[in-house]
Formats: sequence, C-alpha cells, structure tokens
Amino acid sequence: MTTKQFASIWDTIEDTPTEAEAMKLRASLMMALSDHIVREKLTQKAAAKVFGVTQPRISDLMRGKINLFSLDMLVNMLATAGLHVEMRIAAAA
Repeated sequence: MTTKQFASIWDTIEDTPTEAEAMKLRASLMMALSDHIVREKLTQKAAAKVFGVTQPRISDLMRGKINLFSLDMLVNMLATAGLHVEMRIAAAA
C-alpha cells in the first residue's frame, strides 16, 4: 500500500490541477471576505448592502458555498470592501 501526500485538499478532490488551482484561489478570496465581514462586525444584511448583493448571497459566502462564487465576483466584492487583491505566480511544485 502506498500513501500519497497532497499540498492541498483541492488537489485530492478536483479532477485536474487546473480545477484545483481555481478552487484554491476561490477559497482564499472567500476566507478573506468572511474575515473582513467578521472583523468589521457587519451583519449579513449590512454586508449585503455594502457588496450590492442579497443577504442570502452573504449567507452562502459565510457558509463556504464555494461553487456559487466565481473568481470575478469575489475580486469585485473584495474591491468594493476596499481591500486590495495581489497575485503571485510561481512555478508548480
């Protein structure tokens, strides 16, 4: 029996490395948004108003429903929150 080790949970559950990378990015952006909402002590209703979305959409974000959010939407929400998104590109391990 051999044991495989993965750098991320996404590497184990996604079909391709491309899909795993996209999920890692989305997860990071969602965590940043969730942290911002908590840090600013925003209610879901107040956060929805700030981001121009519905309260159920913020609920989806806070519950980590990652498949419901695109990278574009998450970047737009972070920018609306006054947060800066930086990207670093590196060779795959």
